[in-house]
Amino acid sequence: MEFKDKSLVCVDCQTSFVWTAGEQLFYHDHDFRNEPKRCKECKARRSSRGGQASRNRPETTTVCSQCGRETTVPFRPTQGRPVYCKECFQQRKAPHSA
Repeated sequence: MEFKDKSLVCVDCQTSFVWTAGEQLFYHDHDFRNEPKRCKECKARRSSRGGQASRNRPETTTVCSQCGRETTVPFRPTQGRPVYCKECFQQRKAPHSA
């Protein structure tokens, strides 16, 4: 498969940017299905904000619904929904063997 440089428009700043053949090959090799939507500058600006936001994520102390231990979760639990500690969450996520 041959790739050629392609011009795209950034969804944030509306400027055009080049999606190089090398970048397209990388996307193809990693089975990425969508073209990039942001230029490199907007992508860098967005990721720097995202990193900062994740550090300021609220942590809530609660009790695990399965084992009863006190745990901290990176969100505010919704009333009526179970909350699990890391260990119980991993156990529930793992496929059950028969």
